[in-house]
Amino acid sequence: MKKGILLIFLVWLSLFKANSQEFLVNISVNAPTIEGTDRRVFESLQSALYEFMNNRKWTNANIKNLERIECTMMLTVRERLSSDEYKGTLNVVLQRPIYKTSYNSVQLNFIDENVQFRYLESQPLEFSENSFSSNLTAIFAYYAYIMLGLDFDSFSLNGGDAFFTAAENIVNSAQNANERGWKAFDGNRNRYWLIENLRNPSYRVLRQFSYEYHRQGLDLMSDNVDEGRANIASALSYLEQVKKTRSDLFYLQLLTDAKRDEIINIFSKGSPQEKTKVANIMREVDPANASKYEKILTN
Repeated sequence: MKKGILLIFLVWLSLFKANSQEFLVNISVNAPTIEGTDRRVFESLQSALYEFMNNRKWTNANIKNLERIECTMMLTVRERLSSDEYKGTLNVVLQRPIYKTSYNSVQLNFIDENVQFRYLESQPLEFSENSFSSNLTAIFAYYAYIMLGLDFDSFSLNGGDAFFTAAENIVNSAQNANERGWKAFDGNRNRYWLIENLRNPSYRVLRQFSYEYHRQGLDLMSDNVDEGRANIASALSYLEQVKKTRSDLFYLQLLTDAKRDEIINIFSKGSPQEKTKVANIMREVDPANASKYEKILTN
């Protein structure tokens, strides 16, 4: 009898654990140009990062296993600075499932060029919300909160507030760090400016765009294609609004990069009026790729 109760408890505990984490992250660590280094250190790092992202409880939300956030994080190590210090890039790709479909919409696809960290084989990865002790874990925790914020924003208006605040706190705690990417003067496409854009009230309509585009647009299209597409067309006006006030805004560039092909595919099947309206908006918002939006009109 006791064995049966214990078995039931262990099964329940395993299910609870499986349903409690927020992420389903595909982690890869590559070092194509590093020579003379035991490859086990990179295998160990990949395993440690997988555990850090997928098995840590990042929120108080009740996340079911099927609701875990799917994303890819590819760390490419390009330089070995010392016996335990490395430098490279991190490609972060976040996808969102669309209601009643097998389709995933890209929300973020960004390569962080400022990734420098220390790591020894089998070293445990430690992270504290209240202090900056490891650039490696700070970077991955930062992107965890960015992805949580973007995901929650797409399901409820401004639903990502708490997570963007957490990401901002990491940036603030890293202001005395020697590594690049955390400060305003480190460039205009870095971790500092991404969270600044997301938290700045002047650009809050971009977060409203995310909600209306995904929840009232893509999620609706399986039941009502025309209404969903019309809602997306309406939401695109937010991009145009921000473009007129801040043409070089970092997050606006990330949004257009993530959504460009998707927008072209959606409105290639729209009405003539929608095609013209959207093509004109997107050529204004994304002038460097203006010619690509001609596909909307010609398909």
